[in-house]
Amino acid sequence: MTNKLIEDLNWRGLLYQQTDAEGMEKLLNEQTVSLYCGVDPTADSMHIGHIVPLLTLRRFQQAGHKPILLVGGATGMVGDPSGRSEERQLQTVEQIDRNVQGIKKQLERIFDFNSSAENTANLVNNHDWIGKMSTIEFLRDFGKLINVNYMLAKDTIASRLDTGISFTEFTYTIIQGIDFNHLYDNHNVRIQIGGSDQWGNITTGLEVIRKTHDDNAKAFGFTIPLVTKADGTKFGKTAGGAVWLDADKTSPYEFYQFWINTGDADVVKYLKIFTFLSREEIEALEVSVQEEPHLRKAQKTLAEEMTRLIHGQEALEAAQRITVALFSGDLKALSAVEMKDAFKDVPSIEMSKEDKNIVELLVEAGVSPSKRQAREDVTNGAISINGEKVTDLEYTVDAKDRLEDAFAIIRRGKKKYHMVKFN
Repeated sequence: MTNKLIEDLNWRGLLYQQTDAEGMEKLLNEQTVSLYCGVDPTADSMHIGHIVPLLTLRRFQQAGHKPILLVGGATGMVGDPSGRSEERQLQTVEQIDRNVQGIKKQLERIFDFNSSAENTANLVNNHDWIGKMSTIEFLRDFGKLINVNYMLAKDTIASRLDTGISFTEFTYTIIQGIDFNHLYDNHNVRIQIGGSDQWGNITTGLEVIRKTHDDNAKAFGFTIPLVTKADGTKFGKTAGGAVWLDADKTSPYEFYQFWINTGDADVVKYLKIFTFLSREEIEALEVSVQEEPHLRKAQKTLAEEMTRLIHGQEALEAAQRITVALFSGDLKALSAVEMKDAFKDVPSIEMSKEDKNIVELLVEAGVSPSKRQAREDVTNGAISINGEKVTDLEYTVDAKDRLEDAFAIIRRGKKKYHMVKFN
C-alpha cells in the first residue's frame, strides 16, 4: 500500500526534499506511522497556498497512517522568518486565539477528528507545551543543543542577515524543533511534512531528536515543492489578493471561479496536487484538455472538487447556480444573498429609498448617460432589474425591487451590471 502511496506522490509531483527516503519508505511499509504538519495562526483563515501539505497529509491517512495537525499557538507568537524579507508584526494573544479557532474550523473540513478509526486525525496546539516552558528551561534544555553556526547556515536565517533578524525570529527554528521532539515523545510522530520553505525547520527538529535520544531513534522529514503557474508566476493570487478558505474573505462563488478559470497549461497539474481523483480519472481529463479543450471538463471538475471539499455541497451548488445565471443573464433563480455575492465587485452607487421613475434612476445611478439614452434602453428591452426585464417608461422602482430592502441589481445590455445600494 505504501509503495503505491510513494509512487502516487511522485506522480503527483508532491515529493521535493527527503531525509533518508529509503528509511522512511521502509518505516511506512512496516507499521502505521504518525505524521505531522503545522500551521501557524498568522491570520484567522488559511489561504489555498497553505493546504498543499495538509492535503498531502490526508493522502497518508487514506493509506492507513495517522495525521497529527499542529496549530502553532506558541510559534504564532514568535513568527516564522521563512520566506520573509522583514520581521513579522507581532499579534496580541487575543488575536492569535481567534486565529487558532478560525484555522481549527477549516482543518475540520479537511480532516475527520471524531472518527473511531485508529488513524483518526488528532489536533494539537504547541502552546500547550511551549507556553509552560521557562526561559531557563528553553536555553538549558534546547538552546545548548543547536550551534549558532548550524543556525546561520539555514537559508531562512542567512537570507535575513543583511536586512536584520531579531533574536525572537532567530530562535523560531529551535522552537519548531522542540515541537517535533515533543510529538515524537508524546504522539509517536516519526515524520514531519511541510512546504519547501520549511526544510530548515524540519531538519532542526531531526537534530533535536537525534541529540535527545539514543541511536535507535528514527525520524524523517520531507517537503513539497512550491506550487507555481506554468508561466512561473505565483500561484494562489488574484487581482483581489489571496484566495482564502474563509467564505467571508473569499466567497464560495469567488473560490469556484478561481479554480474554473485555471488555464489549460496548469489544470492537470492542479488536479494532481489538490484533488483526490484517481490517476485514471485525471489522465482521462488530461485527454479531454488536449482533444476538446473548449468543453473545459478538467477545469469544471477541479472547481467542483475543491469547492465541495472546502465549502461543502450546498455552497458548490450555489456557486454553480450563480455561474449559470451570469452566463445566461437570467438572475431570477438566484437568492438575494447569491446576487449580493455575485455582484459585489460591479460598479455601485448609494441612493435613498424613495420611489423613482426607471428613467430617472438609470441616469442618477450612472447606468445610462442621459435621459434620452435611458428611454431608448428601456423601450429597446436592454434594462432589467434583479433579472426582470423592464420596458415600461412609467415603471417605478420601489420597495418591491429592493432585495433585502437594501440593494438592486440593474443590467444594461448583456454584460453591464450595476448595483444600487439603498440607504
